[in-house]
Amino acid sequence: MPTVLVTGASGYIAKHIVLRLLRAGYHVRGSVRDSAKGKALRDALAPLLPDGQADTHLSTVTLDLLCDDGWLEAATGVDAILHTASPFPMVQPKDPQELIAPAVKGAKRAIRAAKAAGVGRVILTSSVAAVSGCDLPPGRSTYDERNWSDPDYPGITPYSVSKTLAEKAAWDMVATEAPGIGLTTINPGFVVGAPLDGHYGTSLAVIERLLAARDPMLPNFGFTMVDVGDIAEMHLRALQRDETTGQRLIGVADFLWFAEMAEHLARQFPNRKIVTRRAPDFVVRFLGLFDPAIRSIVPSLGVRTDVDASRARGLLGMTFRNPQDSLTETARWLMDHPRV
Repeated sequence: MPTVLVTGASGYIAKHIVLRLLRAGYHVRGSVRDSAKGKALRDALAPLLPDGQADTHLSTVTLDLLCDDGWLEAATGVDAILHTASPFPMVQPKDPQELIAPAVKGAKRAIRAAKAAGVGRVILTSSVAAVSGCDLPPGRSTYDERNWSDPDYPGITPYSVSKTLAEKAAWDMVATEAPGIGLTTINPGFVVGAPLDGHYGTSLAVIERLLAARDPMLPNFGFTMVDVGDIAEMHLRALQRDETTGQRLIGVADFLWFAEMAEHLARQFPNRKIVTRRAPDFVVRFLGLFDPAIRSIVPSLGVRTDVDASRARGLLGMTFRNPQDSLTETARWLMDHPRV
């Protein structure tokens, strides 16, 4: 079977991708930032695979998004690169370059390494954040793959800018410097679903916040959601289907308001104290003066963003899981594995 390089392999989504690839028989070379993360990756996957497969089919290399060292060697001898590595913070940094530089430079290094090593297939994990940060044309109420976020759009976050510029950099490089590479991007919404181990960064911090009843009221805020297993499956199917070359593929199931998420969890876990009361927008703006995590959502208060995933359903044959089921699974896992 082919060998695939998966960058950022110890990430929340990436671990699910690596698991799908291994179960499908691929050999995986996973890049991590340090050897400890490589061990954690193997420890997370080994119990979910046939005996010994985590040793025979999975290897790790150390790469840095901001450094050229090791990229060519990591790409040499592989059949495809799945570039998932990109910073994803809970709180937006004061200096946007903290996110933009590694996202853009990492995407360029992945394409450059693919070209130098003769790798003809690259799949890049982008985001709907690279799609929905713009005004829709008159007559349209739903975003799709034709839309690109505008880095100068009012209220756009550094994270959205980083994903937009990174994806554009990859497409530009393929168009101008590496036309022989077949590029596909996967653009997930807000990803939920049980992690494979306790190393999941900030991806599930929103659910942890709800379960901890950290906020006395909930903002009028929401996002398009999707199950982590579905996004992993999209990467696998895109890799296996040549017709996805040159395509952006959005992965979303449905839009949920923050309060809807809380109300669902309150019904599922009636013995858990979960706040469901909705906050007036002026209160959220006031709280944002003191809480950076709240401050980052203020521009999106009351804004419903609907995103169309019909291309993924058609090209990949995807049937997306109900995000409320994913939310329940996520919450149950987090409650069973509380952080110390």
